[in-house]
Amino acid sequence: MDILLPKLGFSVNEANLVEWMVADGASVAKGDPLYALESEKSVQEIEAPVAGVLKILRSAGEVYEVGTVIGTIAEVA
Repeated sequence: MDILLPKLGFSVNEANLVEWMVADGASVAKGDPLYALESEKSVQEIEAPVAGVLKILRSAGEVYEVGTVIGTIAEVA
């Protein structure tokens, strides 16, 4: 499953990926804090949408456009 940078507000078109809270290659459970995003007004923690193994595709500390694929989660059976 692709992890897309979400739209945090009506006028927000990009956000800073502040930090990954899970290491590349680590297992995550649905609902675990996955990464933090900073927009003009706030910092938000984003939860894992599914359980599986995280693959990080984009580095923390960079600004990305809404909809950018920043990582993937390989769901486990």
